[in-house]
Amino acid sequence: RAQENTVYCGKSVYSDMLSPVGVYRVFQALKADRCFSCRFFSATLLQFLPQVEEMDISWNELIGGSLTALTSHLQHVGEVRTLRLCSCRLNGEDVVALGEALSYIPALEVLDLSWNSGVGGGGLQGLLGNLHPSLRELHLVACQLTAADATVLGSNFKSMEHILSGSLRCLPSVGELDLSCNKLLAGGLSRLTFHLAHVTHLERLDLHLCCLTRDDLEALIQVLPSLTALTELDVSSNKEVGGVVHSLVSALPVTQMRRLPFNSCYLSNESFTALALGVSYLRTVDISWCKVVGGHLALLLDALQPSVVSELRLCSCELTTDDMQHLAAVCRRGCLSSLRALDLSYNSLVGDNGWCSLFAAGGLGSLEDVDVSLRPSTSAPCSAWLPALLRALPQMPALARLAMQRWTADCQEREQLRYCLKKRSFDIHTGYVPFYFGGQLSETFHV
Repeated sequence: RAQENTVYCGKSVYSDMLSPVGVYRVFQALKADRCFSCRFFSATLLQFLPQVEEMDISWNELIGGSLTALTSHLQHVGEVRTLRLCSCRLNGEDVVALGEALSYIPALEVLDLSWNSGVGGGGLQGLLGNLHPSLRELHLVACQLTAADATVLGSNFKSMEHILSGSLRCLPSVGELDLSCNKLLAGGLSRLTFHLAHVTHLERLDLHLCCLTRDDLEALIQVLPSLTALTELDVSSNKEVGGVVHSLVSALPVTQMRRLPFNSCYLSNESFTALALGVSYLRTVDISWCKVVGGHLALLLDALQPSVVSELRLCSCELTTDDMQHLAAVCRRGCLSSLRALDLSYNSLVGDNGWCSLFAAGGLGSLEDVDVSLRPSTSAPCSAWLPALLRALPQMPALARLAMQRWTADCQEREQLRYCLKKRSFDIHTGYVPFYFGGQLSETFHV
């Protein structure tokens, strides 16, 4: 099917799609993710699409080991700006072949090779030397990058003189660098961070779940003042971050930071206090799975600038009823009027009065997504606070998703919820499975 200047190729591929000679005048994007035979189809199709600007053939494992069947045809699509090859089982030879073919697509701005373990461990060097200065985003999530790969990416390492020198120096226009989920980077990040100062346009840096050591983080902190364009930094799910929060926040351009998640970072009371001082301008606040937040949420909420935060995630923070009542007071003052996503799941210490206070507070007119689910091992009745939620729904016209898994309700309460939502298109997660509503509730709906 063709739609909105895009060629979509699903699991079924039809050769008659290629027949119109003028097809290239219409299509600007090729999406063939999870297309089992796209290894051959995409290569054949490219000659008909000289003006294609986006190619996404991710999640096609058959491509692995035979990428040359595709790269040998890249000369037909010289206008490509985005190329995604996620989870294609690429090996080192595939990466080298791609690097050699990059000269055919000099306008490339976004390259995503995430979830290909063959990229790490030496394959990277065959690619980086051929990247063009026009590249803005480089995604290498879960590629099993090693400390040696960090060297390749960052600089000319004296003991590896055959490897590309100063890759980041050659890519000053990169605005997003995603190296997340590469646990083998641990202990070698300094080989990369030393050269990050040359990436003058870097706005987003993602290093979450990389098992960063204290030395890695200290090296990162040293270079942060040079990253004057940075607006998003993700070092979440790295245990050692909890011990350097004060230094990290102090090194950042706090007034321009928009996203700085610290979920699963083992925050202490001291580091949580330091974090609260640096969240004023953030649009996304995520400190989920940090138990120290419980009983101290006021410290964080009082530091937020009014009507700035659009996403607040406090999953499994051991919040108390007092915490929820303080959140309700902040909502009542209109300080969270821009909030679109609110995650309060897995906080079983909150009593009924806390939930009632939150839903009765108002001030959440922009809210689109809210999660108050309980942990899988628990359940509780929602009878005490459900009336407050039902009264609040008309004041939340943007709300499209409500997750309240493992809260129980009787037949009358379910019918009340059904009545309140019957005229709205809604996605509600209750029990253990999601239910989708368009115009009225499904008859299979249950709480």
